[in-house]
Amino acid sequence: MKGLLFYDRGDLRYSDIPEPEIEDENQVKVKVAYCGICGTDLHEYLEGPIFFPKKGDVNPISGATVPICPGHEMSGIVEKVGSNVTHLKPGDHVVIEASAHCSDMVHYKKTVEPKPFCSACKAGKPNCCKNTNFIGLGVASGGFGQYVVYGAEHILKVPDSIPIDTAALVEPISVAWHGVERANFKPGQTALVLGGGPIGLASILALRGHKAGKIVCSEPALIRRELAKKLGAEVFNPMDHKDPIGDLKALVPETEGFDASFDCSGIPVTFSTSIDALGPGGTAVNVAIWADKPIKYIPMCLTYQEKFATGSMGYVVDDFAAVIKAIDSGLIPIDCIRHMITGKVEPKDTVEKGFKELITHKETNVKILVTPNGRI
Repeated sequence: MKGLLFYDRGDLRYSDIPEPEIEDENQVKVKVAYCGICGTDLHEYLEGPIFFPKKGDVNPISGATVPICPGHEMSGIVEKVGSNVTHLKPGDHVVIEASAHCSDMVHYKKTVEPKPFCSACKAGKPNCCKNTNFIGLGVASGGFGQYVVYGAEHILKVPDSIPIDTAALVEPISVAWHGVERANFKPGQTALVLGGGPIGLASILALRGHKAGKIVCSEPALIRRELAKKLGAEVFNPMDHKDPIGDLKALVPETEGFDASFDCSGIPVTFSTSIDALGPGGTAVNVAIWADKPIKYIPMCLTYQEKFATGSMGYVVDDFAAVIKAIDSGLIPIDCIRHMITGKVEPKDTVEKGFKELITHKETNVKILVTPNGRI
């Protein structure tokens, strides 16, 4: 098959590569329809390897080595199923919950000897696995190739009501959905989203799926504010306010601050705002991925009003199932998801028309989809 391979930082090559085949009775082979380019893919290209194994190393879950096809935001069509798989059949439209953890070692018995589960996996928190990885980021080749093979427990059928290109965005919306779940969010509550990038916009949709009351997106860039408004949020430009915290809290006077906030930017000012703009007992969720550097933090900003601050890491299969249900029911409108798709590229053009476009024009792009098998 054809695919785009990651060799090392700045080194992606489009070439003929071996087509993956089912090697375990609980695996599924999927023909990739669409695969979104994620910010994580860009970080690997610019700064990696981060999740990908370094040259000479192996992935601890699967034993895989570079080169590996990137791509983990996938929709596709089932090509073949293992003998133990009963919930899927060839021809089904599917999405792939892309995480990998201790339980996935069983699929790679030929290359890795299964080890005891880590504490997180034993506790039922596989997204916090100490060896956490993803298809398309190290454990196996992903959606920038024509076919993928992965464990059946990660693959969910998509109803006919959801177009297959739109289905590729179930993955980033699931990242946001997990963050909303971490806030123990209740219908009718108010929410502040800090940052109008891909995950910030996905958070607006996830909040709509949770039947949020007022949703406010704080974002300096005009283009992103306009898109956030199209998705259903009230928008706020912090650069236009002398007292942004006070003015944000004034938007929800009944609770003197937001019930929950979601930092999707990952800079010191958004971290502090995520806490300071909460009402008493509110919850701040960090969804952003930060550089490994400390920032200033005043503990009493939580203590005085018994606020909560927590983090959100990736997703679990239940998040994908909930997002699919919310889209199918209309809680998350398909037209709103389509607003996030700002381009489609062929694999051979992924670096020039995908990666570089997102790096140099991130304000005008949200999600560019790769089409390994042509547009479906």
